[in-house]
Amino acid sequence: MTYILGIETSCDDTSASILENEHVRANLIANQNVHEIYGGVVPELASRAHQQSIVPVVDLALKQAGLTARDLDAIAFTRGPGLLGSLLVGTSFAKAMGMALNIPLIEVNHLDAHILSHFIKENDDSKVPDFPHLCLLVSGGHTQIVLVKSPFDMEVIGRTIDDAVGEAFDKSAKIMDLGYPGGPIIDRLAKEGNPNAFKFAEPRISGYNYSFSGLKTSILYLIRDNLKKDPDFIEKNKNDLCASIQHAIVKILMQKLCLVAKDLNIKTVTIAGGVSANSAMRNVFSETGKKLGWTTFIPPLQYTTDNASMIAIAGYFKYLNKDFCGLDVVPFARS
Repeated sequence: MTYILGIETSCDDTSASILENEHVRANLIANQNVHEIYGGVVPELASRAHQQSIVPVVDLALKQAGLTARDLDAIAFTRGPGLLGSLLVGTSFAKAMGMALNIPLIEVNHLDAHILSHFIKENDDSKVPDFPHLCLLVSGGHTQIVLVKSPFDMEVIGRTIDDAVGEAFDKSAKIMDLGYPGGPIIDRLAKEGNPNAFKFAEPRISGYNYSFSGLKTSILYLIRDNLKKDPDFIEKNKNDLCASIQHAIVKILMQKLCLVAKDLNIKTVTIAGGVSANSAMRNVFSETGKKLGWTTFIPPLQYTTDNASMIAIAGYFKYLNKDFCGLDVVPFARS
């Protein structure tokens, strides 16, 4: 058996996970609610909170897994992309623990880890994607269509040229003063709304790339113009606005994904990242897959947002490949 400790500190969640080969023995996440009052993550506060949380989170993960630190075979940690101060905490902790235990260190790309989360096995019979496959990676900071040829060979086919899809959700929620994070709030309110109540401008971007800045502007102008007529416009139409915004975003995402899948003749398609937790995204993705004959993979909700199990599974593949890093490795903020 191989035991990998995964450490994830790319943004505002401190997470530690223990994998036994591809199986999760423990997955702990310490959230940082302090950012809610600021309407977004404050980097300095995030890094300080990681310093407070990382030792107890790792300790509890080991206890939950029924292991001691001496049982570990390697430590995988998020090297980037992410907030540099937050990444420094996880990287420094991993180096110190690796030195103390004299075990290998494995640096993991945060985006690759999201994609490889589909290889975490709930049981020995769990199905995993074939290679090559397409992954729609959708999160607060990234929107990409990735051709996944192997755990070590991934090619970005399309990406956003401006805002990420998660930013589009959060900024839309901010326009309506719904709170933070905006994505889950919009998802909840959209369930009671009409997705065809409002129409927004659709991006006209050639190829496989995305754009969400025009949609965001269209939403802003529609709400601004209607507020001039009725100051209670948002409150009266909150559910319909959320449903319409969500419908527009999912439509944009799926149109390009379908185009890539058709052009490359690929029938195995996955989604990953925080926005893959969105209920409309999951439903439309599943229904589209059935219609087009795809074999689809949707991650369990606990592996959609940032978590250390995805870091550990990416680390496990690298461990088998003996792809280790030295103490001179440094984190990076942007991919």
